[in-house]
Amino acid sequence: MLAVHTLDARPFQTPLGRLSRSEAPQRSLEDRLAHATVRKIESKEHVFCEGDPRLHVFRVEEGVIAIYKTLCDGRRRIIDFAYPGDLLGLGVLDEHILSAQATTAAKVRCFSAASLEAMAENDADLALKLYKSVCQELTATRSLLVTVGQRSAVERVAAFLLGLRRRSGDEAGETVTLAMRRSDIADLLGLTIETVSRTLTKLRTMGVIDVELGGTTVMLRDVARLTDLANE
Repeated sequence: MLAVHTLDARPFQTPLGRLSRSEAPQRSLEDRLAHATVRKIESKEHVFCEGDPRLHVFRVEEGVIAIYKTLCDGRRRIIDFAYPGDLLGLGVLDEHILSAQATTAAKVRCFSAASLEAMAENDADLALKLYKSVCQELTATRSLLVTVGQRSAVERVAAFLLGLRRRSGDEAGETVTLAMRRSDIADLLGLTIETVSRTLTKLRTMGVIDVELGGTTVMLRDVARLTDLANE
């Protein structure tokens, strides 16, 4: 999953760690990104597809982007979701090894991949930060493997909701937004759509969560219980 990285002013924790804008290398990159082209992405539209030439890095400005791999039988496997502040398209190959598709209407800012690599070559601090980010991403990927391979449906969904809460940057928050379809969540967690829906209903019946009308906003009624259920 060498596709999602975060560069954001907030202490926003993602699978690729924290990269503070307050530091000089980040200011340099931020200056360049501020003048980069903004591209509007419709829901279900791809930012890039597996096999496309890797010419640009994209920072998510609005919306949510699903990062996925197409399996040999045509099925897709979502690896992660990218949120505002995340960078897409980092890597060492000349082509993308994953696909990036918007789950909602989104905006991304485009930046030359070659320019970013040149900056990293000439700035040891920035290069080190990107290296640490990749290490943190590998840790997150291994955690996902454990979640999919060893955890029950309740544990997977509970862990997913807690992960959304952490990524919102508001650890004290009581709501999370599901800016993706149930099928997207199912593809991430290795479950069926029906199992995701039944598990959300089960958690609501237990009084752990509440799902508002429309199903996009989830109220976390009992975070401690949810943490126990996630087996974290």
